[in-house]
Amino acid sequence: MKRLFSCFALLLATAAHAAPMYATLSGETMGTSYTVRYRAASNAGEPAVQSRIEARLQSLIDSMSTFEPNSLISQFNRLPAEEKLAVGADFLQVLADSRDIYRQSNGSFDPTVYPLVELWGFGAKQIAERLRRPPSKAEIAAAKSQMGFEQVVNSGVWLSKRQNGIGLDFSAIAKGYAVDALAVVLRDEFGVNDYLVEIGGEIASQGCNPSGQPWRIAIASPDSDSTDSVFTLQQPAGQRLQLATSGNYQNFVVYRGKTYGHSISPLSGEPVQGNAASVTVLHDSVALADGWATALSALPYPQALALAQRQQLKALFVMPSENASPSPPWQVVRTTALDSLLKMETRK
Repeated sequence: MKRLFSCFALLLATAAHAAPMYATLSGETMGTSYTVRYRAASNAGEPAVQSRIEARLQSLIDSMSTFEPNSLISQFNRLPAEEKLAVGADFLQVLADSRDIYRQSNGSFDPTVYPLVELWGFGAKQIAERLRRPPSKAEIAAAKSQMGFEQVVNSGVWLSKRQNGIGLDFSAIAKGYAVDALAVVLRDEFGVNDYLVEIGGEIASQGCNPSGQPWRIAIASPDSDSTDSVFTLQQPAGQRLQLATSGNYQNFVVYRGKTYGHSISPLSGEPVQGNAASVTVLHDSVALADGWATALSALPYPQALALAQRQQLKALFVMPSENASPSPPWQVVRTTALDSLLKMETRK
């Protein structure tokens, strides 16, 4: 109740005096955009905060972007088997988080999917024309033979691979990790306790919004041309809200009547089909939420829901409605863990 009280106190202060100053910073990063909304820091102005935020983002790009030829991950992907590369703390943390999700999801999340991403033309060498001749079963099998998290070895800061051709792609978890990193910058370096950080739809919030209330996050409708929302999540009282959403509804290619999502299933070796339109996961960190949202999106919906229930994930699935028109075109399915959280907040 401590944070709830502080939001209430802030609301009273807003009514009695001038509203507290909130700043909004934004820019481009990781192939998408970022927005940081925060209660102005007492020890630094907006230019200083934005400079630090952009420096932190650049450090993550230098570490984990497959689009940068000199990044650590690109260097690793070119590395011959058994040679070693020293990597930093960010890289090692994302690797550890990825390995945990890989094991718990039975491989539906696998950053060694890199050869398949490149094969399908969705990686650093983006080739839209690739869909004119989708990879053959033999090509897919060859790419899958160059996968396997067990082929990636780290000892301290040193990283190596047991087999040539093994590569990593952290695009399904790096944005979430970046959101966590920016939240740490705000809290630890500038003493900011009221903020919302968003990168490409991955979100972390804490404290109060400018109205003195806990932050509320709308989950967008999967209609690619719609600005409507299908569900709204409110930050739990006295807690942080950390979530990520995964789906192919805003990033896909249609060729000869067949839709190809940008997410590649490590299990089938093909772009994901027949899954939920979108999956949102709440977790202890946005990085873990991001990875798990991807893992669940890489499975047919019934399997994804069963996995989410088994792992007691706070997950929300958006599916086409089974009801006839004119009912809403989407239905929202929540896991037991998310339902319990929402009911607990409603009782407070």
